[in-house]
Amino acid sequence: MYAKLEKFMRTKIDIGADALQAILSCFKPVYTRKNEILLNPDQVCRHYYFINKGCIRLFTVNRDGNESSRYFAFEENLATALPSFIDQRPAEEYLQTIEKSELLAISRTDFYHLTQTIPQFAKIYTEILELGFITAQKRIYGFQGFDALQKVKWIMEHQPHLLTRISNKMAASYLGLSPSTLSRIKSKW
Repeated sequence: MYAKLEKFMRTKIDIGADALQAILSCFKPVYTRKNEILLNPDQVCRHYYFINKGCIRLFTVNRDGNESSRYFAFEENLATALPSFIDQRPAEEYLQTIEKSELLAISRTDFYHLTQTIPQFAKIYTEILELGFITAQKRIYGFQGFDALQKVKWIMEHQPHLLTRISNKMAASYLGLSPSTLSRIKSKW
């Protein structure tokens, strides 16, 4: 269960066996069902998740009950409700596995202990934050002024697994499109 996490760590940093073992020992296995909610908006986020198998999505629900997907994380990636995880205030979004998933969870306490005691882990955290910021910025700025077709082309180029692994409804909410518009565009490919 820890092989993918070990591979992830080794590809990000040069790390000794003792430091790697200290990191791996802080992660605990979590097995979820499809569509299992890991965090509700009224809860404080206390875990960061590494995805061995499956997918996690972050989403909100507006007053009318419409979902808006903000982020999807697939195998060999990390996911959490970051604002809540950092400031320990109730989340403003849901954290959900959309497939039957195998996760490795690290508590906030252990996570920050590792960032303070193992410089290589702190470096990984910085890289994760930077990559997340860059991805979000590319999506925000890339989508400004894009029509529906351009949005779908952008996703196919930068995140093609989104259109094959998640439902049209979720993908459409991520793209800011209606599910029927997304279906119509996808049918042309």
